[in-house]
Amino acid sequence: MAKAILLLSGGLDSGLAGKILLSCGIEVTAVNATSPFCRCSGHGGGCAAAARMAAQLGIPLTTVAKGEAYWEIVKNPRFGRGSGVNPCIDCRIHVLSLAREIMEASGALFVATGEVLGQRPMSQHRRALSRIERESGLTGRLLRPLSARLFPPTEAERQGIVPRWKLLAIEGRSRRPQMELARELALGDYPCPAGGCLLTDPQFSCRVREMLAREPDSRLADAVLLIHGRHFRLPDGERVVIGRNEKDNRAIAGLARPGDALLVPAEGSGPTGLCRPGTEAAVRAAAGLVAGYGKSVTRLSLTRPGESLSRTLADFSPLAPEQAEPWRIACKEDPHRTEAKRLPSSPPPGGPGGDDPPR
Repeated sequence: MAKAILLLSGGLDSGLAGKILLSCGIEVTAVNATSPFCRCSGHGGGCAAAARMAAQLGIPLTTVAKGEAYWEIVKNPRFGRGSGVNPCIDCRIHVLSLAREIMEASGALFVATGEVLGQRPMSQHRRALSRIERESGLTGRLLRPLSARLFPPTEAERQGIVPRWKLLAIEGRSRRPQMELARELALGDYPCPAGGCLLTDPQFSCRVREMLAREPDSRLADAVLLIHGRHFRLPDGERVVIGRNEKDNRAIAGLARPGDALLVPAEGSGPTGLCRPGTEAAVRAAAGLVAGYGKSVTRLSLTRPGESLSRTLADFSPLAPEQAEPWRIACKEDPHRTEAKRLPSSPPPGGPGGDDPPR
């Protein structure tokens, strides 16, 4: 039996692609590529929707993390960004390259996706789809079952492994044909189409641009920190992060690294604060921010990752949120905030950028 690798997001389109392949007698292994910036994947911890879809299809699922190489792509995409910092074409090439490696290692013949011609403005027009196929090293070995009859036959079709008459010619942004097909094929339990990539979010994009401008050597873990809490840039360049809730507090504490200072209320509840780097002067300002956003915080416990000792801080003045506003990293026309806009989004070759969030 011929084998194929299916990129499975857990959404409708990739689920339908899997149904079509199975109807052709293909042995299918699903691959889900996780990103810390995907709202539905638990910040890199695996996608529940993909697991449910794989179970519904009755196929095995392999999860791969995009990892550090992906952050380098976000920092310096070859083929431009959308209106946020989303490098959709580069991202697709990267994910398909990972799938190709799995294909070659497993003896599969081709990779399949749920992509539909014309569905997304940045990465699913004909020129972009051709570029993605070529750059990922999958020329002739990338099958898009939902739109396959709008493209030249792949090797699997030419060899008769996949009957071309079983493939479709869906085009455009409407999901109605896919929903009708899902009813015909008894495919259910799929999420509604929605943008799930934080890199398309305007406010999060501002944080990323500011980091790329001020911290060019940042790594993926630094970028993950941007997901959590309120972010401030002190006058001397230190970053301060203040948790909004208990989930933020746990995440911020878990992402602290040597050289940081971690501030938590010494008694009672309140936000966790992280100061990077944790210089003494910056720690005092960070303590004021923590107290300003906390309720009745008068004493803070200061710890430094990698050091066993902690100390208590009490000689600081709470800084009200409105006083800290000039330091806050956000998209506003403010001299203290415009650094978030200094790194422009570059359009993809041949046209303006567009939002292309994942399924």
